Amino acid sequence: MQNFLLYFYTSLPFVAVALLSMLAIIGIGVGMVRPRYLAYVYLGVFFWANSTSYGSLSLLVSAGIYSRGSGLLFFPLLLWCMLGAWLCARVSASFRGEPAPACNLRPWFLAWTLLLGAHVAVAMFAGVPLARALAPSGFSNIVWIAPLVSLLLLSFRTPEAALALARFILLAGLGRALFGLVRWAAFGGDPNNVYANMNAIKIKLTFFDINDSLLCTLAFAIAAVNLFQAVRVRRAAIWTVLDWATLAAGAACIVLSYRRSAWIGFVLACIVVMLRFPPRRRLHIALMGLPLLALGVLAAAFRRLGQTKGAGGGLSSLFYDMESRRFGAESERVLELKLALGDFISHLFTGIGSWGRYTGYQHISWQTGQDAGLFLHSGVLHIALKAGLPGLVLLGCTIWAFCAFVRPVLRTLATLAPDMLGLATAGAAGLAFMLPDLLIGTPFPQTRTTQMLALCLALPYVAMAARRAGQTVRPAGLPAPAHTQALPHRASPAGVPVHTRSP
Repeated sequence: MQNFLLYFYTSLPFVAVALLSMLAIIGIGVGMVRPRYLAYVYLGVFFWANSTSYGSLSLLVSAGIYSRGSGLLFFPLLLWCMLGAWLCARVSASFRGEPAPACNLRPWFLAWTLLLGAHVAVAMFAGVPLARALAPSGFSNIVWIAPLVSLLLLSFRTPEAALALARFILLAGLGRALFGLVRWAAFGGDPNNVYANMNAIKIKLTFFDINDSLLCTLAFAIAAVNLFQAVRVRRAAIWTVLDWATLAAGAACIVLSYRRSAWIGFVLACIVVMLRFPPRRRLHIALMGLPLLALGVLAAAFRRLGQTKGAGGGLSSLFYDMESRRFGAESERVLELKLALGDFISHLFTGIGSWGRYTGYQHISWQTGQDAGLFLHSGVLHIALKAGLPGLVLLGCTIWAFCAFVRPVLRTLATLAPDMLGLATAGAAGLAFMLPDLLIGTPFPQTRTTQMLALCLALPYVAMAARRAGQTVRPAGLPAPAHTQALPHRASPAGVPVHTRSP
């Protein structure tokens, strides 16, 4: 018996390697035929796996899936799997003779890669370990945005595949929102509750991780466009029910996250979504929906800020931790930004390096442990500090290129491919939602956040590529498939077609 147990435990590593090899072979086979299946699995991990234990009181916290393997592979194993899925999709497309869909972001991400390579070269001459130069605390996560954008473009290049992706995001967001609301109502909410566990604010919340609220926002945008856009498409009644459920559950989940960045970001996302509607319908939705949203956010804000020590009342309460009354002569949030800004000015053109720590981080209470001084609460200043003016210019050019592509695309899809409008709008709304976190949060050192940003960047390009593919494949004069045919409509008083259900 003892010999059997000895052989059994000795063989476990070999069994694990054999199973992983079989899974890799199966994955490669699936990826060569249906690369979107691998993309679904990869996105599902980011939709459902939490990325932080900050704020939890649990003593047994293991390394998350977003950091496993990074000690030996420099980057998490999950990112290498995504790179493998992209290679499968690229080879599969080359076998079919299909060129990669157009994307004006490629030159800018190539520039990001070259910039990271320059930092790595300097680090090697300075004796800095390669692992520190490539660490996510720098800006290497931005480079990993490019392969995910390319994977999604290669995997969802037909109208049917793009619609399936939109429904996948919608169902994932609805499921995540319902999970958060049920846990909030019956099981005390998210255990990673920094407000209750560390700041003595007696509230429970749905999700502390901003990415869960981002997923709810993406699903909310798709559902809103499906329900309220000017040109409606024929859909089964069950999808209308799911759209309404997503609107209600997604908004409630975001409001009950009690995060100021999520509240402000959600308002910005709603503005982006509403701009996709005709003026008359936009006014109707604003009169009906905005009061409910405003009441919900105000009620949640008063509940949280009313129990926050140092919040004096009024609009200034939203920024109580930026004021001097809480931390003496100067708040730590402001002091952190001032110290980092001083280092940026001192290293204007080169930055402090992707591995660098800003001067004076020891004065900030949360800058402890091995990551002390490697991050700060401003994504824009983080890039400026680490990469200097070149990084700041690249960040601005990347955002500009996306905006230059999205504005005409949203107008085009609204009339020529209304079934794709929700997917494209979700990407723009998701980035609008993340603007507060980009300004006062820590997005770039987080693998989950940067990959969710990659999803937002990719969605408008996926929608436009699918629309072009539909035009290329469908012969001239052939009507659109049944699921994309517009419903009969009547003219509104403003001259905008308003579609109604066929009898």
